[in-house]
Amino acid sequence: MSSSSGPLTEELQCSICLDVFTDPVSTPCGHNFCKTCLNKCWDNSRTCKCPYCKETFKHRPDLKINTTLRELVDHYKKKSPEKKAEVLCDICEERKLKALKSCLVCQSSYCETHLETHLRVAGLKKHKLINPVSNLEDYICQKHERPLELFCRDDQTIVCLFCIEGEHKNHNTVSLKEEIEAKAQLMKTPKDTQQKIQDRIKKIQDVKHSAEVRKRSTEKNKAARVELFTDLIRSIERCQTELLEMMEEQQKAAEKQEEEFIELLELEITELKMSNTEREQLSHTEDHLHLLKIYSSMCRSGNTRNWPEISMNIYESQEPMKTALTQLKDTLDEKLTLTELKRIQQYAVDVTLDPDTAYPNLILSDDGKQVRKSQVPLDNPERFDECPCVLGKEGFSSGRFYFEVQVKGKTDWTLGVVSESINRKGKILLSPSDGCWTLILRNGNEYLACDDPPISLPLRVKPQRVGVFVDYEEGLLSFYDVESESLIHSFTDQSFTGKLYPYLSLGSNNGVQNSSPMIITPVSYNK
Repeated sequence: MSSSSGPLTEELQCSICLDVFTDPVSTPCGHNFCKTCLNKCWDNSRTCKCPYCKETFKHRPDLKINTTLRELVDHYKKKSPEKKAEVLCDICEERKLKALKSCLVCQSSYCETHLETHLRVAGLKKHKLINPVSNLEDYICQKHERPLELFCRDDQTIVCLFCIEGEHKNHNTVSLKEEIEAKAQLMKTPKDTQQKIQDRIKKIQDVKHSAEVRKRSTEKNKAARVELFTDLIRSIERCQTELLEMMEEQQKAAEKQEEEFIELLELEITELKMSNTEREQLSHTEDHLHLLKIYSSMCRSGNTRNWPEISMNIYESQEPMKTALTQLKDTLDEKLTLTELKRIQQYAVDVTLDPDTAYPNLILSDDGKQVRKSQVPLDNPERFDECPCVLGKEGFSSGRFYFEVQVKGKTDWTLGVVSESINRKGKILLSPSDGCWTLILRNGNEYLACDDPPISLPLRVKPQRVGVFVDYEEGLLSFYDVESESLIHSFTDQSFTGKLYPYLSLGSNNGVQNSSPMIITPVSYNK
């Protein structure tokens, strides 16, 4: 053991058991002991006081393991493992006993019997005792042959009492014990580290909770998907049965029509053959009057059928099957949209409008669910000052959420979500690049998705209630016509940052044509 590391063993030992710390604990006065040693000491005493400095505590301290000191001890033990060979007493003459302590002053090791004088004689009590070591020279100054018990902070080295009279004179020196305690104090866990630990524990809990929520959501989605495909399979099987029955009926009808067609053709062939024979016979008759009468009759009955048209009718009978296939596709599309809407409605949130953000001429209902225009402007620094719009009170920065708004009776409106940083003073630019994802109606029938550039939406049915769904992590925002259960438009592959707020704008008044309110409606789950 080197001179710089040898005495460290003593500074890492409990002053009660005189051994290297095991589960070290710290007293309120800052001294360290083995947890078991200190508990035994206090269990056998009426008062709780520090065995080192004798400070008395009114209440028995709750002892916590000093993890930093324990790690230091473990690290030291790994770097300086205990020797397997026993240190023997230097005084025993015949059968040498195991040494209990080594004296740095005497530079000898003593068994329990020969150590007795160091514990009894006043002069020897002042000697420095350490756990028995075989290399006592590492604990002694090689120059002055004195115990290394001081620390020179200027040179960062361990020295003896004579060293500070020579080359370390006037240097900043302290006792080795004081230096070890100072360094151990610096190595203690900072106050804010415990808070950091708690913060990270909470984050772990949040991640686990989020994983559990996602797992439950995935299970629900799996169940919904199973239900969807089960319905689709039933629909396909039913349509397949109907189509097969229709095909069989059409096949029978076609076969019947073909048989009738063949019979007609064979009959006409027979008639033509007979007519041809009669013509041949008449061509040789000498009764010219009879010939003229028969000829006129044959001309009147010689009209033949239009066989190409009959053939065409056979293939035109396939049109009902094409119609049935189209109806099947429409049915499947409808079921897919309905099931998708049913799935996202489980993420419905309770949206309440924020009066502090409302345009001055807007009035909100007491429950914060309706917004309409007023003639009396109300001012607030948080309000929008140019557009007749309002935000939801609560923003969302993760997960999925869904809400529905009634727009019935309006000819002009804007609906969607916007970022928290949206400009509230002056003109608002409705585009994803400006933090706005909205759907608008203008002039009663012009629907636009405010993308870059805007997208015209030719809707066949005018929505009366619009559903808004956001999947924050997926970067997806979709608008649905709730009553017709159809998708209106989706913004995909978006990069949402910060909180997103529900956004409603009533548009221009146009007299009384657009005076109806916009209403946040409860979500009625489709079954």
